[in-house]
Amino acid sequence: MNNIISEAKSRMETTCDRLSSEYTSIQAGRANPALIDKITVNYYGADTPINQVAAVSVSEARVLVIQPWDVSILPEVEKAIQKSDLGINPQNDGKIIRLIFPQLTEERRREISKEVSSMAENSKISIRNIRRDAMDKIKNMKKNNEITEDDVNRGEKQIQDLTDKFCKKIDELSSAKSEQVMSL
Repeated sequence: MNNIISEAKSRMETTCDRLSSEYTSIQAGRANPALIDKITVNYYGADTPINQVAAVSVSEARVLVIQPWDVSILPEVEKAIQKSDLGINPQNDGKIIRLIFPQLTEERRREISKEVSSMAENSKISIRNIRRDAMDKIKNMKKNNEITEDDVNRGEKQIQDLTDKFCKKIDELSSAKSEQVMSL
């Protein structure tokens, strides 16, 4: 039964980590190097993430600077950013690329905040599905007379405690991201 609980805990942690990762890729009106993590550039015939072929830094609150180590790939980096769903036009000065993030409107901030809440709710649904799977496994063990009724009650309580803990963590992540998005 301990392996069921540890598996459920591991899956719940993965769900929270995935949500946290998704939140870093949300554009909140601030420059964040994580926004370009998924953008790849053709570098000597291989699709390579930009952060592996260039230094990526934040020079100001809303300016992301990309400085390729090999200046010859600057046009490729620029094209990759333009093709991405980032929605920002890169400024190329021949040595570096600047991405200037526009100030978000109040309406856009509200839309992003709703998106953040929706992502949190989907993660909570995943957590509850993990709980259901673990509870079913424990009940099957009881059916097969592998564990006692007391073990079932103890296991269900542990799984519910895990569920509550991770749902609370998701709420905290969500409120922190919403607060970040709504702040000016």
